[in-house]
Amino acid sequence: MSEGDDQAAYRRYLAAVVRFHLQAAERSGLGPTDYQAASLLELDGPTTTGALGGRLGLTAGSATRVVDRLVAAGLARRIADPGDRRRVLVEHTGVLPDGLAGLLDRVRAPLGELMAGLTGPERAGVARYLAVAERAYREALDEPGPPLE
Repeated sequence: MSEGDDQAAYRRYLAAVVRFHLQAAERSGLGPTDYQAASLLELDGPTTTGALGGRLGLTAGSATRVVDRLVAAGLARRIADPGDRRRVLVEHTGVLPDGLAGLLDRVRAPLGELMAGLTGPERAGVARYLAVAERAYREALDEPGPPLE
């Protein structure tokens, strides 16, 4: 496969991932930002509203509204920080919208089978790629730049 073919395959892959998660959010009755916030809470554990907002690129007010909606939907709850009871954390409740677990499993199962069949060095290569890609995408948004036109 040529470099151009690799880039095209990669872009198609990203488009499929984005489309999947946008549709999963819609089917769950969540907006894309609320869906992503719930996913990050489930993945990373309890955090402050401000830190969650920072991960999502939101203002403090917008982050608070996201958390309010997740709490109202039963997907998150506010808890006292055990290390500093003056601080409030937000944690995932473990509840998923109806049907979401099944939809996610339809993707996780074949990907899990693929990963289980990889050799140690192949899994290490995938892990290295994911770490670099996550950092590259995050840092690209962290750098100030001209507005996109």
